[in-house]
Amino acid sequence: MSLIESDALKTSEFIEEAFKFWFKDNDHVRSPFPEYIQSKLKIASVEKFNYWLNNLKPEAKDELNDEIIAEKFEEALFEEASKLVITEDEHVSILYPFLPRIGDSIHDENDQMSTISDRSIQKIDENNFLKLKCQNSETKEFWETSFQLPT
Repeated sequence: MSLIESDALKTSEFIEEAFKFWFKDNDHVRSPFPEYIQSKLKIASVEKFNYWLNNLKPEAKDELNDEIIAEKFEEALFEEASKLVITEDEHVSILYPFLPRIGDSIHDENDQMSTISDRSIQKIDENNFLKLKCQNSETKEFWETSFQLPT
């Protein structure tokens, strides 16, 4: 039985599992959602998802499967989170939850440890880049690097 056919979509179980996954750190991804937005985000994302679901044409509902439903809910979750965060860095975490964050340690070109002290997205031509400002842990010197972001 698909999620769409289940009793009242079983939204509480399905959605709660998504919140459990995204609202805490996991082995392969840290939560991109600051704690201060999580209660509002729960409400806003469920409302957006239900609006989408309730406005589907009957033919479109026949095409739905669990994967499409899960993707659409995640899309609503991330869109609504982008509206709720305050800082640009929090916005970067929501757009790119798998990338390094401020405070993370990385190796520089000489294989020395550094700590990310700032990051920002920069657009060059048609491409977006993540610019990182880092501080070498031993010398305390700052250095910068950037890399192209996926589209």
